[in-house]
Amino acid sequence: IARVAPYRILHQTQDSQVYWAVACGSSRKEITKHWEWLENNLLQTLSIFDNEEDITTFVKGKIHGIIAEENKNEQPQSEEDPGKFKEAELKMRKQFGMPEVEKLVNYYSCSYWKGRVPRQGWLYLTVNHLCFYSFLLGKEVTLVIQWVDVTQLEKNATLLFPECIKVSTRDSELYFSMFLNINETFKLMEQLANIAMRQLLDNESFLQDKSLPKPRRPLKNISALKRDLDARAKNECYRATFRLPKDECLDGHTDCTLWTPFNKMHIPGQMFVSNNYICFASRAEEACHLIIPLREVTIVEKADSSSVLPSPLSISTKSKMTFFFANLKDRDFLVQRISDFLQRTPSKKPCGIDREWKWNVADPSSEEIPELPSSSPLAVSPTSALSHRPVSFCAGQVPTASQGLLKLFRRNSEELSGPKGAKEKMKEESWNIHFFEYGRGMCMYRTAKTRELVQKGIPENLRGELWLLFSGAWNEMVTHPGYYGDLVEKSMGRYNLATEEIERDLHRSMPEHPAFQNEFGIAALRRVLTAYAFRNPTIGYCQAMNIVTSVLLLYCNEEEAFWLLVALCERMLPDYYNTRVVGALVDQGIFEELTREYLPQLSEKMQDLGVISTISLSWFLTLFLSVMPFESAVVIVDCFFYEGIKFILQVSLAILDANMEKLLQCCDEGEAMTILGRYLDNVVNRQSVSPPIPHLHALLTSGDDPPLEIDIFELIKTSYEKFGNLKADDIEQMRFKQRLKVIQSLEDTAKKSVVRAVSGDIGFSMEELEELYVVFKAKYLMSCYWGNNRAAAARRDQSLPYLEQYRIDMEQFKELFISLTPWACGAHTPVLAARLFRLLDENRDSLINFKEFVTGMSGMYHGDLTEKLKVLYKLHLPPALNPEETESALEATSYFTEDVTTEVSPFVSELDICLHCESQGQSMDYVHALKEKGTSPQDYRYYLRMWAKEKENKKETIKDLPKMSQEQFIELCKTLYNMFSEDPVEQELYHAIATVASLLLRIGEVGKKFSNRPTRKSEDCKANNTQDPVSEEESPTSEQSQNSAVEQQPQADHEDKASVDAQPEKTQQENQTLGDGSGEGQGSPLQLLSDDETKDDMSMSSYSMVSTGSLQCEDIADDTVLVGCEGSSAAARYGSTIDTDWSISFEQILASMLTETALVNYFEKKVNILQKIKDQKKVERQFSSSSDYELSSVSG
Repeated sequence: IARVAPYRILHQTQDSQVYWAVACGSSRKEITKHWEWLENNLLQTLSIFDNEEDITTFVKGKIHGIIAEENKNEQPQSEEDPGKFKEAELKMRKQFGMPEVEKLVNYYSCSYWKGRVPRQGWLYLTVNHLCFYSFLLGKEVTLVIQWVDVTQLEKNATLLFPECIKVSTRDSELYFSMFLNINETFKLMEQLANIAMRQLLDNESFLQDKSLPKPRRPLKNISALKRDLDARAKNECYRATFRLPKDECLDGHTDCTLWTPFNKMHIPGQMFVSNNYICFASRAEEACHLIIPLREVTIVEKADSSSVLPSPLSISTKSKMTFFFANLKDRDFLVQRISDFLQRTPSKKPCGIDREWKWNVADPSSEEIPELPSSSPLAVSPTSALSHRPVSFCAGQVPTASQGLLKLFRRNSEELSGPKGAKEKMKEESWNIHFFEYGRGMCMYRTAKTRELVQKGIPENLRGELWLLFSGAWNEMVTHPGYYGDLVEKSMGRYNLATEEIERDLHRSMPEHPAFQNEFGIAALRRVLTAYAFRNPTIGYCQAMNIVTSVLLLYCNEEEAFWLLVALCERMLPDYYNTRVVGALVDQGIFEELTREYLPQLSEKMQDLGVISTISLSWFLTLFLSVMPFESAVVIVDCFFYEGIKFILQVSLAILDANMEKLLQCCDEGEAMTILGRYLDNVVNRQSVSPPIPHLHALLTSGDDPPLEIDIFELIKTSYEKFGNLKADDIEQMRFKQRLKVIQSLEDTAKKSVVRAVSGDIGFSMEELEELYVVFKAKYLMSCYWGNNRAAAARRDQSLPYLEQYRIDMEQFKELFISLTPWACGAHTPVLAARLFRLLDENRDSLINFKEFVTGMSGMYHGDLTEKLKVLYKLHLPPALNPEETESALEATSYFTEDVTTEVSPFVSELDICLHCESQGQSMDYVHALKEKGTSPQDYRYYLRMWAKEKENKKETIKDLPKMSQEQFIELCKTLYNMFSEDPVEQELYHAIATVASLLLRIGEVGKKFSNRPTRKSEDCKANNTQDPVSEEESPTSEQSQNSAVEQQPQADHEDKASVDAQPEKTQQENQTLGDGSGEGQGSPLQLLSDDETKDDMSMSSYSMVSTGSLQCEDIADDTVLVGCEGSSAAARYGSTIDTDWSISFEQILASMLTETALVNYFEKKVNILQKIKDQKKVERQFSSSSDYELSSVSG
């Protein structure tokens, strides 16, 4: 409770108990200032009032006005959000440690139920998190949940909780209640959770949509983001209702009435206006829908108002149709908006479009339409511009299908002249009457009558045209002339994974139909599918697209089929045809939910049998085309283009209902599938004028009587009677809910797959790996929404294996390393993290995947002292150690930063490389060949050996580790000192490491005396400028050790080994004999070193000198390294004053450390990573809010 200010000025009306606070101050000086202002500006005015009540009213009004003016001045003009909202956003950031890039969408007062006790507080909904804070009676509750972790959102009422919202994650269930407006809160939560699911699905992080219309006046306490989300929801609903293109933005809507000439009525409803369309939807769902593209509008005029028809507006189109709207509240403003949009609408139409519209949107009085000759492509469908001109992209190839293939491949059928033909003509006549009354083309009045005609089956001659109109594909085709032709041109002759899959499936697409038994139909199908794969690489090609497209091509030309496919994949069946068929799985979940609601008896049985998941995918993905005879399935497609997914769900329920009794008696899934398969095989279309096409779905027969035939029109009628009350809005709402479930289920599957894939080689338990995966993924996702355009946050490729889909960069790895490492080194920790990252990043793409991440973590947590020390030792050698990190950067650079070849470096320690060369030129050729894969005959042998070695269950021995130079050793000591700084027994550890370090420095000095290399007894060798071949490990002393040349060796053995370990292709070049310039011919010596000759004592080894002539290829052992030796002067390349002969081996470090108990105990100590992960999650937000990249992304 806020304390009362010590000084106040109050206004009291005489005889009243109420005091009005006029001003308050914390000091006498402050309150005096207020009083003086009142004396000068207010008190003198009061004398003019007659009674005290008027005075009170005046004072209150005056003070409120001053406060309002002051607040108005304080609020920044550029900010959209009102002050109160801004205050809440700042409070949210401070309370939950969120960075500035995390935007608040809205906040609500509510209660969080902790057990049976409600905690009153504030719920903050941000773009990426749900946060709750409560401080009551000294008890604090803070909750933060990422939207990507939410698995379920439910709004329900129970006895325990009054009307409440339940938020479920994998670990917990949270209940919130006592909202002022629970519906608004729940709707916003659903929107934000679904944006997060989208991000998981295709990595589209949320951006404020700048193109959305802004309100004319700011709404009280509503953020710009909340407004944009509401606008986005309205947009999606508007586009779905009228099947408009995805980039259409709703500008506004208003109540009005529409004059419908077919029944002479003014129908109440709403008018919607967007950039390119004026639409109308009646209040009664079935009464009337209307879509007027602005490209068709010729005149918009205000008619005279009357008491019968207030504020009328008339809109005329090119097709001579006129639409009358009335009862418009803000007619002038509306006309101005429509006029603005009309000015932006391109007036010029591409060649051919007007001609098409003449047929497509005919004057209702025209009598020519039914008389069109059947050979005319225009009788089939509104033909694209492609059919009116020679098509350049297929010159010299199979000609383009310029009309529906059914026209071209219709077999002579007696049906056309029989009763079926008469029925077909009657259907056509019915549609022509409908066109006469309701208009034809895009501006047709769509009513219950239209739906009735669609249910009876669309005549074959009109099918293509009406599919294009009802799906909205016609709009996109008309506004993108030439797009398909250009796309075909670009995609022809290009090959990728999608085109391979398309080729494989071409001949499986309706092979029973004559149109696809020849190259003409196959080529048309190939072009449409390939063009779409290039238009939308995210989808590319998915099985089932070929079946649907082949049917579209039967009734439409290629361009029309292409745009129908676009409408299907991108609008009508969203996310159906991606790699994980998410959309189909979502609708499968809806189907299960509807089965529970409408067929409760059957629902449980179907769940037990596991049938729904099997049937729904094949039914939904191919719109029944793969499971029903073609003539029947095509009627389902008619209704689908008019009604959308609602109709497919409706028919699916009707099919289950018709087979309920048989299904309830089933014992297993196979039996249930047989019953349903047999039923669908016998759904017939007795009205079809096309000869029946053999249905390839196996005819499932049994010993009983022949199965009963089911008429497709009866099935459709039943589906409307029993399940016609399904609403499109309800289905969209259910899709929200199911999408959460499906995507989280897919994420769980991905997690299990990844954990299984890496568990074999890693010391962590399955539980630890799962927790690490969650932390790793969270870090990746954080880069997507708080990052600063990092490589890791680039669009995630769903086609990659699960293991590769999430990858993090060095900055993110550092953050995880700092919070999870058992080797905390204070300020030195980020340096160590960077080294480990470089060690793990084998392919040098500056990103590491989950397997590489846990491999690095496991090295620090698991294994004995030797294994852990090995990891630490490697962190102080290249490639982990940057040359700049040592004092002697010059010399290190010459070894470890030149010609780094990433393709082979990861495997070097496993390979022995044989470089058998007779001159420097040959050796360089070989090195070059290794760099360019596939250019050398030796390449395939190298890679075969590489893969063979990789497959072996190899274990790196300590002998494989290269030696360490003095600079690298000093870096190692520095790391150890930092590592022990916060340990409880740090003094003991410091003493131990000091002892070990001084001992090792002495060992290195002693080793130097034994490291003199022998020189060849050759008269050509000059004492001052000759160096001998350098061996892989230290050479023992020999008779030549006193030679003065030895003192001038500029490189240490350990570096030779390290360079061999890092870059095999450099071995010959680095380890060359440095002559006096005279050079030696083909008799140049080769040095042979075998592992068998390696001695453990002080890690020294003997070596033997072999001339090229005396060594045959067959004699070379598998594990031999041959180093060629011809070169130029060393002095020019390696000028350095550093004494490089000092070196130490891993065995020596290990042996020395084993003598100190404190060091052994430190490295053998077990650390619980699960506790570290738990702590990491707690500090994640505070940590991220202060990390560099989030802050830089704000300033950027």
